[in-house]
Amino acid sequence: MTSSEIWDAETARTYDTPGEGMFAPEVLDPAVDRLAELAAGGRALEFAVGTGRVAVPLSERGVPVAGIELSEAMIERLRAKVDESVIPVVQGDMATARVEGEFSLVYVVYNSISNLVTQDEQVECFRNAAAHLGPGGRFAVELGVPGITHTSPGTGAAVFAVKPGYMGVDVYDVLNQRLVSHHFRFDEGRRARLGRSSQRYVWPSELDLMARLAGFELESRHADWRGAEFTAESRSHVSVYRLPA
Repeated sequence: MTSSEIWDAETARTYDTPGEGMFAPEVLDPAVDRLAELAAGGRALEFAVGTGRVAVPLSERGVPVAGIELSEAMIERLRAKVDESVIPVVQGDMATARVEGEFSLVYVVYNSISNLVTQDEQVECFRNAAAHLGPGGRFAVELGVPGITHTSPGTGAAVFAVKPGYMGVDVYDVLNQRLVSHHFRFDEGRRARLGRSSQRYVWPSELDLMARLAGFELESRHADWRGAEFTAESRSHVSVYRLPA
């Protein structure tokens, strides 16, 4: 599926789950706290801003926020919350689209960088972040650690989430470093709906090399937004890269 097919009007309509999942306060608040700290009083730019899950509360903290978003439908949902004067958004690809002005922080959260499905696009995303930052500016990336080590022998697939009415399964293409996430949603009867999204998974070491190509240095890496230690058992990481001052 193409990005426009994945992030369509139906997806945008059901994306927000106030108070639950990635919108739960225990998930969202630490991310907003940390990003406000990283912005250090300057402007912030969110790549793949979506419906404003992070951008809106970050703006409410007093951080000037702008965004880049590919999906028109997602932007429309954001506009139902705040207008253009509060969070200006450029519609386009986060690897190439430009926003006017200089920022102290660029960030991309919740695995969104993996929606760029080639290495070249991901490298350009880092370069685009660097182009928006002033000296000493930071680029924060939240990304899962590839779960391929958790696949069953001979299957190339791993269950990543199970909860009432939902099951998520990742299927890996190791040769091309790609995965397809399968989202199964069940109604109260016997019917199920399937949604798919394609991603390119990235190991932290490869991400660090992309950063170096764009002129960044790794400033910190933690397992989550609260600052937990990143270990071999961590399933995700928050990596902060910084340009030389």
